[in-house]
Amino acid sequence: MVLDIWKRIKQRDIAPIYLLYGTEGFLINETKQLLLNHILDEEEMDFNFSAYDLEETPIELAIEDAETYPFLGERKVIFLHNPSFLTAEKSKEKVEHNLSRLESYLKEPAPYTVMVISAPYEKLDERKKITKELKRNTVIVEAKKLNEHELKNWIKERAKANGIEFESNALDLLLALVGTNMFMISSEVNKLALYASGEKKIDAKLVEKLVARSLEQNIFTLIEKVVQRKLDEALRIYFDLLKQNEEPIKILALLAGQFRLIYQVKELSRRGYGQQQMATYLKIHPFRVKLAAGQASKFTDEELASFMKLLAEADYQMKTGGMNKSLLIEMLLFRLKR
Repeated sequence: MVLDIWKRIKQRDIAPIYLLYGTEGFLINETKQLLLNHILDEEEMDFNFSAYDLEETPIELAIEDAETYPFLGERKVIFLHNPSFLTAEKSKEKVEHNLSRLESYLKEPAPYTVMVISAPYEKLDERKKITKELKRNTVIVEAKKLNEHELKNWIKERAKANGIEFESNALDLLLALVGTNMFMISSEVNKLALYASGEKKIDAKLVEKLVARSLEQNIFTLIEKVVQRKLDEALRIYFDLLKQNEEPIKILALLAGQFRLIYQVKELSRRGYGQQQMATYLKIHPFRVKLAAGQASKFTDEELASFMKLLAEADYQMKTGGMNKSLLIEMLLFRLKR
């Protein structure tokens, strides 16, 4: 698991070759940065760090570099980006790679070089010999979306590194407000740590005060206000979004998307799906399923069907009619109120 590998890197338990693959860009970037920070000093970076785009450079040139002794230091780091020869996707490569050269290197890597192969693909082609060799001879970092438990553990570790600690309800609120984007979470944790200064604990009140809400979260909260029949508060959120220059058509699309998700979660729950199964089926983060399930319990099937019809009508009017778009959503919110 990626968090365990990070701990080993911090303890300077460094492997000669890493294979990073997956679509969670934060985990890939963080792993790269951790390796650089724990292998090279700042003054060594110019001499002993290099990066190659394998869509532009043959793999054998990068391996020649890896086998060359470091200059003014004991170790060197080499990043290899975009190894599309590891996937079944159509290749964008402009060069031919001597993959047998890479296979030989995997079996006997240079002891003074740390090679990091960064493959930002959802899947690798397991049928290929080179993929099998890499999985056999490297430390694998699978950069996939963390589940809720893993995400909370990562936030706790991030907070600890910044000298702060989240109260349990503050951690839940942070995730509810920001969502599961790790870049955004990292930024908000850093901001909270700076603001807290001498304070050790971060409570829900401070999170509520400082953490920026994503557009998606504002839409989620807006729907919550509709559910609670607090139309004035729902409208206030909507008007705030307009002040932030959010386009009405985008707001409508997100409203429709959230109600569609609520409907899907309600239907899948009726069929006996668990939340993790729903997340896999819908291809979204389990935390989004958890939030949608909470809202789904507050609607009847008839209400959801009615709301979906109203949203479809509003979408049609917005794209074909001459009515003011912002007024159209305002009227929609009045009609959504139960």
